[in-house]
Amino acid sequence: QLQLVESGGGLVQPGGSLRLSCVASGFSSKYYAIGWFRRAPGKNREGVACITSTGESTLYDDSVKGRFTISRDNDENAAYLEMDSLNAEDTAVYYCAARTGTFCSLILTYDVWGQGTQVTVSS
Repeated sequence: QLQLVESGGGLVQPGGSLRLSCVASGFSSKYYAIGWFRRAPGKNREGVACITSTGESTLYDDSVKGRFTISRDNDENAAYLEMDSLNAEDTAVYYCAARTGTFCSLILTYDVWGQGTQVTVSS
């Protein structure tokens, strides 16, 4: 069974940082581009960042550019999202997802999704 599991979410104060992890099982992630998405209460899912299968290129939504960094380690079958300078607008459930192929996109279809991890930014 193809599976992604996120971890690392929690409660942080505004201006704080978190590092999310996404571990794949049942398949080799080196053949997949990885994306991070989020969904806040009452809002539609939003694309956050993605990284190509080789890790050679990344793409960020303007709302997180300069604050978030996506990375991956194919030997560990994992991807990460480093989040800095967090604010209340970043509060959401964060999901990682995988799609076959080299390139990544924040609007194209992804094939495998994790269950999500909650990030809450509040004082």
